[in-house]
Amino acid sequence: MSTQTPDVIELSRPSIEIDGQRDAGLCAGLMAMELIETSEGLARAEFSFGNWGGADSTGFQYFDRQTLDFGKSLTVKLGPDLLFRGAITALSADFPEGSTPRIGVCAEDRLQDLRMTRRTRSFADASLADVLRRIAGDHGLQTQIDLSGETYQHLAQVNQSDLAFVRDLARREDAQIWIDDMKLKAAQRARREAPTLELAWAGELRAFQVCADLAHQRTQLVGAGWSVSDKRVARHQADDAAIRAELQGASSGAQILQRAFGTRVDTVAHALPAADAEARAFAEASFRHMARRFIVGHGVARTQAALRVGSRLKLKGLGPLFEGDYTVTEVQVRFDASQGLRTEFWCDRPAIGQGR
Repeated sequence: MSTQTPDVIELSRPSIEIDGQRDAGLCAGLMAMELIETSEGLARAEFSFGNWGGADSTGFQYFDRQTLDFGKSLTVKLGPDLLFRGAITALSADFPEGSTPRIGVCAEDRLQDLRMTRRTRSFADASLADVLRRIAGDHGLQTQIDLSGETYQHLAQVNQSDLAFVRDLARREDAQIWIDDMKLKAAQRARREAPTLELAWAGELRAFQVCADLAHQRTQLVGAGWSVSDKRVARHQADDAAIRAELQGASSGAQILQRAFGTRVDTVAHALPAADAEARAFAEASFRHMARRFIVGHGVARTQAALRVGSRLKLKGLGPLFEGDYTVTEVQVRFDASQGLRTEFWCDRPAIGQGR
């Protein structure tokens, strides 16, 4: 979706802090910014600053690594509200023809510690919450965990980064993992603590595109593996009951698929559950993930700190099929000289309105 329309311009300029101190030169010299947060965790920020001339000196401004250097803390705020906090992991330079030289900066949040640590090890009789507490302790992080999933007889981390390993486990249980300052947080998506925002089209919701698509919907999903101890198939077939609490009486993609084209069953076997309870957790988590992607939206709105991954949106002015409740799955806060500050977001929901 194009964001070139003047309606998405937001005149506010973000504030940049290095090691906890606001840097007026960076704030004034900011040419472009992109803050990216997804439901997979690991938020990152990319910046472009002017790098030539200044009030006190001429020549390159930021190549001495005094202000911008690897490992330094970088914070972005909008007024008093925090938009991003991380550490600098990359520096780059751009020397365009006929224009001001620029320095590029990339920063990532504390989940980059988990991404850069690769291990082979195993966990016995452990839940996802147990694994997260162990890994958080390995990286000096506190935890806030709201999970009540299965206890697994054996979990193997085989030549995986800590981040890839916990992401794989989280998908089995419909859980999300993210960093809030020095705290590793985890919760099932439906229980994630997040604000609720009301946005109306042609108001704070500047632009919006949405699509309801049956292509990847199924009426049932089967989770299947093998129970070594019982020497039999571990199996569970998930259906619309797994997502019913989120439908609010509306029609899901699975229901519409059944009426329009009949029964469509698929099997997801890559998790190899070793017990019926594991098969059920995996099948139902997979069904919920699939069902929520029935309706996917992409919008542009005024930037505010409360508009982040996990936020609940009440979208108005979209007509009876598509207005209503959505959950934010990705946020990109953008700034540049031509369009100012604005937020692009992606959201989804499992049900479509009845129409009238």
